[in-house]
Amino acid sequence: MSRRRVLLTAAAPLTAALTAITLIVAAPAGAATQLTLLDKTSVSSLTGDEGVATVSTASGTTVRYRGVASIPLSLLFQGWTHIGDPDAHAGYFVDAYQGSSTRTSKMFRVSTPDGHAYKYVHQLVAGELYNNSFAAISPDGQWLVAGEWNTMTHLQVYPMPILNPLTPPTGGGLNLAGYITLDRPVNDVQGCDFVTDTTLLCSSDDSSRTLWPDDKPFLEVDLAAPLTGSDTPGQVIDLGPIPQRSACSGSYEAEGIDYDPASSQLRVEMIPPGVCGVVTDVYRYRAG
Repeated sequence: MSRRRVLLTAAAPLTAALTAITLIVAAPAGAATQLTLLDKTSVSSLTGDEGVATVSTASGTTVRYRGVASIPLSLLFQGWTHIGDPDAHAGYFVDAYQGSSTRTSKMFRVSTPDGHAYKYVHQLVAGELYNNSFAAISPDGQWLVAGEWNTMTHLQVYPMPILNPLTPPTGGGLNLAGYITLDRPVNDVQGCDFVTDTTLLCSSDDSSRTLWPDDKPFLEVDLAAPLTGSDTPGQVIDLGPIPQRSACSGSYEAEGIDYDPASSQLRVEMIPPGVCGVVTDVYRYRAG
């Protein structure tokens, strides 16, 4: 292994709270994505503390956020009480839903460019947790990656609803296609998004790391090959901590992440501690 510099830097000018920091981490030469911090904004935690996704359609590009207030009442009444980090591709938007810990299924809700929405329900397989933390669509639009919670050695791979012919076109069941098998365990991954067809960037709420204790990390997952629906090995690289900047003291919580290929910009969310948590901070990076 060699040492790679300047994985996380800050672009000037920024506020004093976002002064430039150069991190040196152990990573294979040429393997790690460079992230340059551009700015920090905030969104209401009610509508934005779970996730973020960039949606590109013929009418333009928008950034959508998800929080507890984003769950339609009809889905709440059906027991879908948690919404995760979403993703979008070619105008299709995927929300990840879960219910209580006793539930034996999880659900992906897919909104189409023409305004329809369909539910795809996955029945848990042996050993699978009920958590449905995020959705990430492969660049070819054929595969949907999702994750559970706690310590995991894999990410889940499904055929992408509607766009992959293995799925019914207007909702229904959704079966696992395979796994991304990780070369080391990851903890509490809140969101992932594809940067290339073989690279994902993820946000983790892990506070147990020895390299940067109590910080929540960016993780890169480098795939051995583009997804095809079978098991694919993935190498995990720790890119360093997500910023924690607040007037309040206490525990932060990392949340969703989004990469926009059109602008090469990445957004990641961090909920500040205490009363400052009424808003969720969004850090915007240039990725390359």
